[in-house]
Amino acid sequence: MKISETDILLVPGYGETPAAHWLHRWQEKIPTARFVELPSTFHPVRKQWVETITAGVESAERPVVLVAHSLGAIACVHAAHALPADKVKAAFLVAPTDLARSAPKPAFEVGDFLPVPKGPLPFRARVVASRNDPHCDYDTAHGFALDWGAHFQDAGEAGHINHESGHGPWPEGLMSFAYLMKDL
Repeated sequence: MKISETDILLVPGYGETPAAHWLHRWQEKIPTARFVELPSTFHPVRKQWVETITAGVESAERPVVLVAHSLGAIACVHAAHALPADKVKAAFLVAPTDLARSAPKPAFEVGDFLPVPKGPLPFRARVVASRNDPHCDYDTAHGFALDWGAHFQDAGEAGHINHESGHGPWPEGLMSFAYLMKDL
């Protein structure tokens, strides 16, 4: 499937997503990409995030591919079975956060997002995870991928795969995303 034939919905994670983050850079490079403007990013509420993602998918004019980072990835998984089944073609889930981790503790009340759903997603998915992500152990991320029936990709030692870990443009991620699109 061609990127130009899809609506790419970019779903950020917790807090502020700085302009140098790869999600913003991808939005600049991909004409059909747009941000899902999640409410209360510093005080996330699962129901609000799921409703916002669902509304974004429903308003799309073309088939949808979700591109999500961190808590945004977890929110997409929560939304998955509520989304129009014929509209979402795939999800590219980067650095999903482990809300049950003991350290470092998430900066918000996580109970609303727990438990993280298990079971296969109703669309193709790729989980990209780092071996040294402070917000999710590598084995936990791999377990998420297995639970969701997703392809798992080892990003090496890439931290949280964000601007702070040196992933501003993140060309390797864009190449991986292109491979996902080619397989649709």
